Amino acid sequence: MNKISLAVVVLFSFFAVACEKVDDLLTFYMEEEETFTIESYFPVGTLVPLTPITITTNSEETFKNNKTRAELVKDVTLNRLNLTITDPQEENFNFLKKIEIYISSEDQAEVMIAYLEEVPTNATTLNLKSTNAALDEFIKGDTYNIRTKAALAKPVSRNITIKADMRFKVTADPI
Repeated sequence: MNKISLAVVVLFSFFAVACEKVDDLLTFYMEEEETFTIESYFPVGTLVPLTPITITTNSEETFKNNKTRAELVKDVTLNRLNLTITDPQEENFNFLKKIEIYISSEDQAEVMIAYLEEVPTNATTLNLKSTNAALDEFIKGDTYNIRTKAALAKPVSRNITIKADMRFKVTADPI
């Protein structure tokens, strides 16, 4: 009886590890980099939307390079979103109180994908928190829109350009 129990435990462990390894083989990352500007006349204190950015995806090519197709993609989430000030280079994020990032497309309703409720003092790079929203349909499409809502902590005397580095985790079905 103990040998059978041991065999069942070993078999179960083998399948659990095997399934995890298959998921790892079918998981890859898509990188996107975009910039947006916070204008010097931006109001202080209120959460205000910035002009949306339309992103043309290269998802079909990325899927092909990872030996899959859009119809086999089963799970896409935002894995990382970092913001870095590119101009002026000596600026930090002390002007920013709060930020939210949203995604939408022609066929899909808008969804918040990342946010930061409290911006750390003197930060030159921000690592936003992902909402872990399902983004499959956005990434499979030809284009999607990224919209930012920001609240300023203090007035901005000149335009500030920010680079957004996004990384999406993509898992495809084996069949």
